[in-house]
Amino acid sequence: MNLDTFSSTIVKNVLVMALGVAINFINGTLIQTFRKHQVFYMNPRYILFIHLVINDIIQLTTSILLYIVLTLNVTLCILLVLLGMAANFNNPMTLAVMALECYIAVCYPLRHSQICTVKKTYIVIVFIWLVSAVYLVPDLFVAWASEPPEFFRSHVVCVRANVLRLPYVRDKDKIFDAVLMAIVWLTLFYAYVRIIFTAKAAATDARKARNTVLLHSFQLLLSMLTYVYYVIFYGLLTFFPNRAQDIRYAITIFINIMPRLVSPLVYGLRDNSFRKYLKHHMFYKLYNFIHNSPIPCMFLKAALMVILLIYYFLFFISIRPTVCTIKPNNLHTNPISL
Repeated sequence: MNLDTFSSTIVKNVLVMALGVAINFINGTLIQTFRKHQVFYMNPRYILFIHLVINDIIQLTTSILLYIVLTLNVTLCILLVLLGMAANFNNPMTLAVMALECYIAVCYPLRHSQICTVKKTYIVIVFIWLVSAVYLVPDLFVAWASEPPEFFRSHVVCVRANVLRLPYVRDKDKIFDAVLMAIVWLTLFYAYVRIIFTAKAAATDARKARNTVLLHSFQLLLSMLTYVYYVIFYGLLTFFPNRAQDIRYAITIFINIMPRLVSPLVYGLRDNSFRKYLKHHMFYKLYNFIHNSPIPCMFLKAALMVILLIYYFLFFISIRPTVCTIKPNNLHTNPISL
């Protein structure tokens, strides 16, 4: 029985790590492509997209670490929990800003290049991180002031309730989450409605921008699943009291890992500019790495080839992109060109 439990744990951990590595590889490829081409890092929309991808990587990495390493030193656990929560808070705010940027591109095309500049975009990103820091960092200082020193040298099951044990934390979380989600949803709704009205005058461009805002809403729904993680966990646990580890594994896959694949699929692999650069550069680099690498294990090379084939398939599926994009040649003249 113990051997079966140990074997099952190993298999689950390997699958979780494999999914995480594959998704982070795709996200990392997008970041590398963004970094190497000026057409991307001089465009506010792609800067916001890459910020979303970076937060997905942070959140996915911390989630996997906390799933695999069940008990951690309290100090390290607090840092990982706060980092993961900051990334989780950043994503909805980034989606709201992306929706506003798309709304400005459609409704105020002649002023888009003046309103949405690269400098202002980085200022907004800094502001997003400051909002998360203002919310989370005080918990850290309050914990240091209220907990005994021995507590920070101990090891616990690494969840926020075990390391930030002050009673006010849960009430503060509910208020902040409610306010944040209300602001983000109102922003998305406002952008969507305004774009719908604009659609009467510019049907094609505004319709694609409207679809983009709908995609933002879908991503926001996926990110909100993390807020009901424990509600789902304990709800399922009442029906399956002896399957706690299986429930935790399933929820980790479908709430913490798989939603992180949405951003690269929607904004990266389906975006014309990213598709072009990734197809011509990253595929060949990965292929050459697999064949020229000193990895002796054929299984690892086969696994990398499978990732390459999946990646290749995702690029060449015949789906017209619905993302609100800007053609590189018209960055300063027609910001709603798709």
